[in-house]
Amino acid sequence: MALGTGTLPYDLRFDAGRICLDLLATAHPLERLDSLPPLCAWIARSGLVPPGTPLAHAGPSWPLAFRELRGSVRQLVSGWLTGGTRSAYDPALAHVNSVARTAPPVPRAVRMRDGALVRELDAEPECAALLAVVARDAVELLTDPVARAALRQCAGDNCPIVYVDTSRGRRRRWCSSEVCGNRERVARHRRRAALART
Repeated sequence: MALGTGTLPYDLRFDAGRICLDLLATAHPLERLDSLPPLCAWIARSGLVPPGTPLAHAGPSWPLAFRELRGSVRQLVSGWLTGGTRSAYDPALAHVNSVARTAPPVPRAVRMRDGALVRELDAEPECAALLAVVARDAVELLTDPVARAALRQCAGDNCPIVYVDTSRGRRRRWCSSEVCGNRERVARHRRRAALART
């Protein structure tokens, strides 16, 4: 799975530690899943499908379906982080559970000419099957007490990204050291420089 930001198409991020949380990051700071090309790029880069899997069959309803799942996952994750009224999130929970029921894409091993085995999908991945992978990841995350306890909101200014803190001592503060962490270090340096000038 790709990490960080930078040269990825559509400035997609994959540094949250879970695919369901990476989906949440597609709404910040701007909507990334507003059409098929960025969604297909996200599907390919996220590892939902093996490298090189064609997605030409993807339809215009796919971005909306992914955004709807993203909204439900966001409600559940935010509810957990803020300790909100659990029953307020029951519609989101029902949606995630419903999406998770679909069978995910079926992988198979294919032998290459050089004898190496590579992973391919048994058939073209349908939208519902790809959504199921993300929904199942959300179910696993939110029902695993250890993983759930490692959920963190980025400490960066105006950054809503949530990530799984797997750092030593659980001291990670930012969704990405290269993005929000760097912004904080630059801001801190500017504050110190301004104080030194006065």
